[in-house]
Amino acid sequence: MTDNLSQLLSTPLQPLRPEWRIAEQATLLETARRLDAEGPDAYWAWAAEQQRWMQGWDSVRTGGFEDLRYFEGGRMNVADNCLDRWAEDPETSGRVAVVCEGEPGESRSATYAELADEVGRLAGALDSMGVRKGDVVAIYMPNAVEAFASVHACNRIGAIYTILFSGFGPDAVRSRLEASRAKVVIALDGSYRRGKLTPLLETLRAARTTVPTLERSIIVDRTGRGLPLEKDEISYAEALTLVPDGVPALPLEANDPAFLIFTSGTEAKPKGVVHSVAGFLIGTWANVRWQVAPQPDDVYWVAADVGWLTFPIQAIVGGLANGMTIVCFEGALDFPTNERFYEICERYGVTKVLGAPTLLRMLRKYGDPLAAAHPLPQLRLMTVQGEPLDGDTFAWATEHLGSGVPVVNAYGQTETGSTWVYPVAGVEALKPGSTGTAVPGHAYAILDDAGEPVPAGTKGNLVITAPFPTLARAVWDDPERYHKAYFSRFPGSYSTNDEAVEDHDGHLWVLGRADDVINVAAHRISTLEIEAIAISHPQVAEAAVVGVPDEVKGTVPVAFLTLLDGADPGEVRHQVSESVTSQLGGYARLSHVYLTAALPKTRTGKIMRRLLRDVVEHGEPRGDTSAMEDETGLTNVQAAVSSSRATDG
Repeated sequence: MTDNLSQLLSTPLQPLRPEWRIAEQATLLETARRLDAEGPDAYWAWAAEQQRWMQGWDSVRTGGFEDLRYFEGGRMNVADNCLDRWAEDPETSGRVAVVCEGEPGESRSATYAELADEVGRLAGALDSMGVRKGDVVAIYMPNAVEAFASVHACNRIGAIYTILFSGFGPDAVRSRLEASRAKVVIALDGSYRRGKLTPLLETLRAARTTVPTLERSIIVDRTGRGLPLEKDEISYAEALTLVPDGVPALPLEANDPAFLIFTSGTEAKPKGVVHSVAGFLIGTWANVRWQVAPQPDDVYWVAADVGWLTFPIQAIVGGLANGMTIVCFEGALDFPTNERFYEICERYGVTKVLGAPTLLRMLRKYGDPLAAAHPLPQLRLMTVQGEPLDGDTFAWATEHLGSGVPVVNAYGQTETGSTWVYPVAGVEALKPGSTGTAVPGHAYAILDDAGEPVPAGTKGNLVITAPFPTLARAVWDDPERYHKAYFSRFPGSYSTNDEAVEDHDGHLWVLGRADDVINVAAHRISTLEIEAIAISHPQVAEAAVVGVPDEVKGTVPVAFLTLLDGADPGEVRHQVSESVTSQLGGYARLSHVYLTAALPKTRTGKIMRRLLRDVVEHGEPRGDTSAMEDETGLTNVQAAVSSSRATDG
């Protein structure tokens, strides 16, 4: 093990401060842990009993990973659990379910009663258009109240929804509409990002010309442009009048497909991951319960994009299943000024925030004085997921946000349908940089390449050893791909394709994708280890490391750094390079250090490391760029690489 990794794993536990503890959460967790000790099925039965069922189930679980069924025979409806049960209760019917702010500054909110009514009428409109159980409805929009309504309108009648990222261009939209065989699309006519209008309706019209299954489009006039609608289009406002009394929630079998989400990548055919009705609801209810510790007066800002599965998990399904008030925002969190994040927290009285670690690194980059100018006294929790969280950023957030808040770092994947490793909010100790321990109902192992368990402190392949309800049930139209991707390498377990290590406190450290573990002159090293050293430099705001081909060593690491204001570029470049070599050894020496004002990211804040490799190797991206937030980061990286080569030459 390298000295740097040893140092990470020896990070001491940080007990929760007394003001962070939540007594009722601790009591609930004690019950959950006791049931989990009896067996995961006992725990999941308890979690299922917290929901409203229309017909009881015959058994908790049948089958294993590849023929998994939960709560077979039981019938329920996700919209009924997320909306109706709260709308029917006089104490919660008037509670704000969701408030969304657009980038230009306007906002719209809906109570549980209002949203349930809108969902019923939109579901009635879909039903009147011939949408039946099992038909696919595409949702093409950014964060908006209408996104919540559209998802639950589909849930209400058993339609399978698929959310298309609002940054997609015509080709990406077309491929997903064709692959899903969508019958109807619900879309906003446009959205805003960094002050620019994204013309969604025009993009949709360009994309749908070759989609034979698509029959109707429901269009929200979000921008006020008043575009004339074509013959197969109807306005969202008119659609809500077609069935003014709405339609009742349809009882659905627990294992019916609820939605499919397409993962981006370099392959020509998008991979559609399918999740189930009851499994996703129950698992996301539990996910929010343990990760966020909902309290009656919480205002929970899910600072993610609706196109990232985190948003349905934490907001549209999991958040509403817990009866929470959800805040969402359409645009960039630092536009038009660096104060936008803080202003939203202040405007809506936000008590808890979820985002990517990139959000915390951005706030840190903008400095302590800005955080001090916005003390956020109501803020109680920050929770992050989607990327590794470095210890320095963890420490900064804990010290500078609010009056001192815990930071819960969580890990999960699109295919797992929830995060499943993290310290339970309000109860368990924190450890900067780690993802904590597995929450109830989940189990894992770390294996070597031969499939044998490795001891604590040793890197290996992270696998999940027991099924759970939110696990993806299939790859759309491709069962062989499902088997090959997740179950062929380590039979009997689900392969995350991530590398990880468990420390001696039992905390998990996810080191990144197995294909981000590079071999330098026969030495294996995770890019996360190098990134952790780079980000620890006090003048580095963000770091990304990738491996690129080398004629002698096979692969060498290169680093991309963004710096804090006032940093000395030459000094930082030299010091980071020296630190990597001194802490990891000469074999990890950085071949190049590129300084860039921005990095290419998805709208959810994930750094697109694949594009960094492409730019170094080819000068331009060679794979799918449809999930990229904007081209600024890519342009900056290309300029940094080009400038470095010109200087070297």
